[in-house]
Amino acid sequence: MTEENYSYRTSQTLLRNQFPGKGKLKIPIIPKFQESPGDFDDLLLIGFDKTHLEDQNHLDRMVHFFLYDYRFERVWKNPDNDIEKLSRYRAVLSPDFSMYLEMAPVMQLYNVFRNRWCGAYWASKGLRVIPTVNWGDESTFDFCFEGIEKGSVVAVSTYMASEHDNRCDQKEWFMAGYNEMLRRIEPEKIICYNTPFPEMQGNIIHVDYERSSWRYMNYERSFHREDLDAFKIGGTSSNNRDTIEPYLIGKGGGSAYGGEIKPSKPEDERFWGEPGETKYTYTAKGELIETLIGPDGKAYLEIHHTNHGFPKYHEVPHQHSIIWDQSGFHFGKEQTTKSFLYGRNTNMATWVGTNSLEDNRFKTISDFKQCMRRGGEVQFEWNGVLYCCFGCISPAADAAPKMVICQAGSVEVNTRTEKWCDTADEILEYMVGGDRLRDVITQVKVWERTI
Repeated sequence: MTEENYSYRTSQTLLRNQFPGKGKLKIPIIPKFQESPGDFDDLLLIGFDKTHLEDQNHLDRMVHFFLYDYRFERVWKNPDNDIEKLSRYRAVLSPDFSMYLEMAPVMQLYNVFRNRWCGAYWASKGLRVIPTVNWGDESTFDFCFEGIEKGSVVAVSTYMASEHDNRCDQKEWFMAGYNEMLRRIEPEKIICYNTPFPEMQGNIIHVDYERSSWRYMNYERSFHREDLDAFKIGGTSSNNRDTIEPYLIGKGGGSAYGGEIKPSKPEDERFWGEPGETKYTYTAKGELIETLIGPDGKAYLEIHHTNHGFPKYHEVPHQHSIIWDQSGFHFGKEQTTKSFLYGRNTNMATWVGTNSLEDNRFKTISDFKQCMRRGGEVQFEWNGVLYCCFGCISPAADAAPKMVICQAGSVEVNTRTEKWCDTADEILEYMVGGDRLRDVITQVKVWERTI
């Protein structure tokens, strides 16, 4: 055996056994947080991806890891690399490696171990550490609270469990684990990132999600274009982006898909109904949409009596299949309407409310991107000019679906201004007049929005 091989097989990076832990699983124990006066006064957090050695303006915040795991895998792979930087902040929450319900149990156990090991390691290096607690279903309760001493200060987040976008809350799942945590750990204080549920008991320190976002942070350096590898092995800069982007926050526990999808706007009601029912909706521009409900009470086909401002590739009427999966529903590419008559039942017809312009407005960049990813069709106005964009449309009959954006109007206008794209991010780079769409998407007037 070479010295190099011996050093590798006995290294702590491989064995991770310097913290013995308790019980047969030997999950490392994070020492109790020793509170100092003012630690929890008007507390704000900062995401690990926003920390840097030059920061002088946010050192009174605690560092959180309520981010997608790739954002902080580096703290497990190279635990020493960020110690100097993290030690400058008020305290550090242990990394919230994901505990999704759909994960294999061995992965859930592994992520609990990594959470506690990193916390214990940082504490051994003099950092002030508060354990982040997460859980899966009841089968995880035998290990997901290990490594935390009774009476500790702990941290949780309700974001993934809360109602948002078109998703129901996952309160039942969250409260089951939360109440079990209270029983097993008896925490002295609970830092809650995002709004607590009214049913939550204990000494809760609510940390406002919005006030902890980048919008309320004062950076003196410019950020370079986001580089995924930077968060794995290098620096930690990031563009200022919509804080509801899935890769920034909103992960960790509950279902990986979020809560059950539900109607959130008047026109959304058309996707659910009685088996065999046909629902009729008028858009804000007065154009008819027919939605056919299948035997499971969910829409399976829509007929659009409009070309959405894109006559080059849309017939009037045209139809879309609606495909449901665990992530919600998606529109298939447009088709001719020759075969749709078999599914209509005019004896079971319901009129659905029309969205207001405020209902239609894209509240975040992520809102728009999700619409495009799910095959939505959108017509919007900016500075008096109409534009249209589509998330699932084929440039030719035998071609794979793509995304496209252009000015709305005639075939000539469509052709002259169209831009075919593979991703919603490419659409957001389109120039609407003198403005980049990404910069104004939350301000445009949305006349039609099928998703």
